Amino acid sequence: MMEMVNVSWIVTLLAIIVLFFASSASKAYIAAFAVFVNSLITSWLAFPALNGQIVEFSIFAGTFLGDVAIRIDGLSAWFILIINFTSLTGVFYGIGYLKAYANPASKLTLHWSLFILFQLSMVWVCMLQNGFVFLLAWEVMSLTSMLLVIFDHHKAQTLKAGINYLVQMHISVVLLTIGFIWVYSTTGSFSFDAIRSFFLSNNNIWLFLVFFAGFGLKAGFVPFHTWLPHAHPAAPSHISGVMSGVIVKLGIYGIIRMITFLNSDFVLLGEIILSISVLTGIYGILNATVHRDFKRMLAYCTIENIGIIGIGIGIGLIGIGNSSPVMFFLGFGGALLHVLNHSLFKSLLFYSAGSVFQQCHTRDMEQLGGLIKLMPRTAAIFLVGALAIGGLPPFNGFVSEFIIYSGLIEGIHVNNLSQIILMVLSLAGLSVIGGLSVLTFTKTFGTIFLGQPRTELQHQPKEVSSIMLVPQYIIIAIMLSIAFLPVFYLKIIGHALTTLNPIAADLSVLPVYAGTISSISLYSILLVLVAGLIWFVRSQVMKNRIVIKDATWGCGYVAPNCRMQYTGKSFSKPLGKILNFLLIEKKHFEELTPGEIFPKKRSYFSHYHDFFETNLIDRITQRLIYSANYFSFIQNGRIQSYVLYGIIFILAMFILTVFNIVS
Repeated sequence: MMEMVNVSWIVTLLAIIVLFFASSASKAYIAAFAVFVNSLITSWLAFPALNGQIVEFSIFAGTFLGDVAIRIDGLSAWFILIINFTSLTGVFYGIGYLKAYANPASKLTLHWSLFILFQLSMVWVCMLQNGFVFLLAWEVMSLTSMLLVIFDHHKAQTLKAGINYLVQMHISVVLLTIGFIWVYSTTGSFSFDAIRSFFLSNNNIWLFLVFFAGFGLKAGFVPFHTWLPHAHPAAPSHISGVMSGVIVKLGIYGIIRMITFLNSDFVLLGEIILSISVLTGIYGILNATVHRDFKRMLAYCTIENIGIIGIGIGIGLIGIGNSSPVMFFLGFGGALLHVLNHSLFKSLLFYSAGSVFQQCHTRDMEQLGGLIKLMPRTAAIFLVGALAIGGLPPFNGFVSEFIIYSGLIEGIHVNNLSQIILMVLSLAGLSVIGGLSVLTFTKTFGTIFLGQPRTELQHQPKEVSSIMLVPQYIIIAIMLSIAFLPVFYLKIIGHALTTLNPIAADLSVLPVYAGTISSISLYSILLVLVAGLIWFVRSQVMKNRIVIKDATWGCGYVAPNCRMQYTGKSFSKPLGKILNFLLIEKKHFEELTPGEIFPKKRSYFSHYHDFFETNLIDRITQRLIYSANYFSFIQNGRIQSYVLYGIIFILAMFILTVFNIVS
């Protein structure tokens, strides 16, 4: 094991060194090679754990830390494989994505070096079993991802997003540090086994909630989500795809890992997570519905899907508390499968959105339209991703959401009125999330790809290169395999769950649910085939006939233009008006003056603010700035003052030493 780990580190180090001397054109391929080798090595270590085996070894981390335990169980293996696959698709997509831009060699060297370290740090987070070293890997992951986000650091908005992300990730680190120090102060150890010992002899709720807040910041649970809508649009699209696909899932990994150590309070904590998750899902998709920046929209969809995953986790916890193996399997099984599904279709959507941005140089869907004629493959890929994220058969999103729905229905049969009410409300919330998701992507796909161009772009868009399309085709192939072979993936998840819980997952229900899913997917495909057959028959019948093409009747109006078609805002405006207390819209325009008979030309602009950012984060920030201004006199730029500060400090230390207050 250690030999393979050493090979991974040697490959990483050599790749980073070679990047400094390689030509700009070859840097991305060197990074792709390093990511591929690291993925191969770490996946080889992870595969045995998917069959229920546990891979354990240790590494020497210096005299201070000694031997640090490395452990790969089913949970670690599941996340490691997802990280590796998404990183591989991201690095190969990034090769083509960055070719369109003239970037200095030094910038590319830094970018691809950081990408290699970013992938490796995420994998190590899933393997380490020492809280201190875990925090180091977590910090490396956060710093490298922040530097990847600010790739276009010459833009002020990008720098602001990166700093916002960095600050919030360090709040996460502070919370996690508090949790690990709390355990250390009680048990005298930073080992993950010490967390289990802590939960065995102490109250479980408060320490778990500290860890949940720390990991929840990374995952993007409401109200810890505000970094996502800034970081994802600012980052290059291959970084957005990897961040949304896997880095937020490391927060989910941390939460589930802490759950494996719990000893009590399963039902209460499950109800808390379930409630927060339903609110997170609804809030995320509501904001996605109204936003017209398509990358910001996808960021809010990430928040929505984190809510769906959290619903599964809540169901599983309640299942443990009620000693229900079926609820346990449906909850955690659905959550883990949705972790995989979301990493697939969300990275796919970010990649296809990146293709649009690369060709059109705008993220504003209101300036686009008719791209299906110019970028037909990208349009088809985005449509597949949209159908999958909407939970529609025959795609993979339907499978995991069906499992989670089944877990909620199973929970309705418990003999507890409050739990039944919570399950019914959660079922309704998940239904609302699904409906709004369909609305969101109907708006997005229709506005970007259908209709006529709304503005004249500086460059004529065209289809992107094959190296950008191939990773997306591979993702779609994996998505379809989940849709039509759900038993294969659910069995793997079942084996992974056997090492995580105090009760055994009931896999006997697997054939029932998997059979239903496969049948629905099959009927959906048959429906598509029937529609295709009708189209084929019609085309054969009509091919020898004279076809006359003419303009569609325009209701008596003979001069239609692109401004008369639906916009992204017109799709979501009614919803925005109904929920204007939550979806805060800011408008910028000049009102007509009373005496202005012939109004001059005016512009109108509106955008939506995040409710929690406006009413919570911004107010806290303003109060901190206001308080800090009271001390601004200290930094006055006068050398005499700074010398005086030094003298005062020396005198204070002298006096404290004389009175033996300090030694």
